[in-house]
Amino acid sequence: MQKGKKSKYVVISFVCLVFGFILAFSYSYTSKEKESGQGITDKQHIKEMELRQQLVSYQERNLGLQKKLYEKQDNVRQMEKQLSQEEQTFSDLAEDAEKYRMFLGKIKVEGPGIVVSLEDGDFTTEGNVNDYLVHEHHVFKVINELYISGASAVAVNGQRLKHDSYIVCTGPVITVDGNPFPAPFEITAIGETDVMVSALTLKGGVRDQLVNDNITFTLEKKKLIELEPVLGEAS
Repeated sequence: MQKGKKSKYVVISFVCLVFGFILAFSYSYTSKEKESGQGITDKQHIKEMELRQQLVSYQERNLGLQKKLYEKQDNVRQMEKQLSQEEQTFSDLAEDAEKYRMFLGKIKVEGPGIVVSLEDGDFTTEGNVNDYLVHEHHVFKVINELYISGASAVAVNGQRLKHDSYIVCTGPVITVDGNPFPAPFEITAIGETDVMVSALTLKGGVRDQLVNDNITFTLEKKKLIELEPVLGEAS
């Protein structure tokens, strides 16, 4: 009986010992896991903070580079605008210079235009012959109207006019810059054809005035007219 009780106590003691060992091992393992887990979390946190700082640094640097890029782009746009304005200025100057050369008769000009022919009128023995002749003021009227209408170049009987040209009438002959020409007088002009025709044929205008002065007035449109520069003054 006593032997059975001893065996029972031995078994209970053994069970308690094993259970105690299990509890001790579990506590030790849990403590180590906790310490180990806490260490990994701290390292990850430190690494995460470092990465965040690097990211912020890269973002700040990126913003700085973007700002510089925008400044450079703005400078480029300003330079392009300035160059465009200068190019337009040079283009305008070149265009003006070309117009002046045309006006001075220093370059060849070609384009559409018109030819106005002025002839002495038919006169009778009872009238004054001078009342039927083309005079310089008749030629001047046509030339002035053509220039007002935008003609880029004008010639009289092939003689190209320039800024200081002079026309003198001596009887039936008209002298242009020292070169004499008999009637009929052909006044050639390059420019916008319809504009020049409308200006000359306006009611009460140049054509009507010349016809009233017994001058024979004819007008013809030309698709292409070529006028050479003034001899000895081409550039």
